[in-house]
Amino acid sequence: MSAPTMEERKACWGARDEFWQCLDRHADDASKCEKLRLSFESRCPQQWVKYFDKRRDFLKYKRKLETEGYHPPEAAGK
Repeated sequence: MSAPTMEERKACWGARDEFWQCLDRHADDASKCEKLRLSFESRCPQQWVKYFDKRRDFLKYKRKLETEGYHPPEAAGK
């Protein structure tokens, strides 16, 4: 696999941003953003799609920790 050109990277990132904005607007209901997901997958290398999916999950988790704080599970340490 050759490295994506600058135009291909910009297209990928733009498709990712549009998809993520759609998910934000629809409370992560992916069924309402299927066309944008397909566009995202077609414009980005498969490994990038996996990375960006994990990145979004991490950013959501991090935001939750920052706003709600850490609450260990009840069963932890028992």
